[in-house]
Parts: sequence; C-alpha cells; structure tokens
Amino acid sequence: MTRSQAEKAADIEEAFSLFDNWEDRYQVLIDLGKMLPPMNASDKCDSNRVSGCQSNVWMVATLQDSPTGPVVVFSADSDASITRGLVSILWQVFSGQPVSDILEFDIDEFLDRLGLMSHLSMNRRNGLFSMVLRVKALAASAGVGA
Repeated sequence: MTRSQAEKAADIEEAFSLFDNWEDRYQVLIDLGKMLPPMNASDKCDSNRVSGCQSNVWMVATLQDSPTGPVVVFSADSDASITRGLVSILWQVFSGQPVSDILEFDIDEFLDRLGLMSHLSMNRRNGLFSMVLRVKALAASAGVGA
C-alpha cells in the first residue's frame, strides 16, 4: 500500500525532531540525499535542469498506473549534498502521489515546520522554491490527459 504524503512528511519531521542543533539537522539533510535513488545519467540534461538553483538540480516526472489510479513518479538529483537532501525531501513527499494530492499539499507549511525556511541561506531558499515550482509544474503537465 502506498503511504500518504502526511505519513511521509511525519517520518521526515520525526527525523528532524531527533536533533536540536542545526549542524545535526544539516547532517540529516545530507543523509536523506544519500537515500535518493540514482537518476539516469541521460536525464541529467539541460531540459531537465531546474532553473533558479545555484547547484545543478535535475527533475523528471512520469505518470504511472497504480491500483488506486494514476500517480506521478519523480526522478531527481543534485550535485550538491545539502541540495540533494532538499531534493530528497521533495521526492519522498511527492513521488508516487496523484496529481491532485501533489498540487494540494501545503509544502510551504511543511518546510516551515521543519524549520528549513529560517535556516537555509537566501540562495538555497530560492533554489528550494524553484524546485517546488518545478515539481508542481511537472505534476500538472504529467496529469494533462490523464
């Protein structure tokens, strides 16, 4: 059974809540990035690159059938460890979910609960915002005609 976005988000929140200090939470981000499944090298091209990120970030989405209906499956990667962790958070929360759930999920509120928006540099926040926009755009385009 596919886990809901709320369940996946709760797991991430729990991992962050184990640590009070942000050096340890950054390590959680790096560790999350290490768990991101590998992306096909052929998908790491300019057309899949997320603009607005200081680091290289690539994202692709496909619509796949599931027992409960079509879901959007993401593949993503980054060449920077903390950014890869941010990508992993988005991948965990959004990949395998129906388009409507992706578009309706309040990612800003979730990222605030994690404390990320107040502990990331302005460049990383802007990059994360660009990644979220890309995820939602890919989900919307994947769902067209579904």
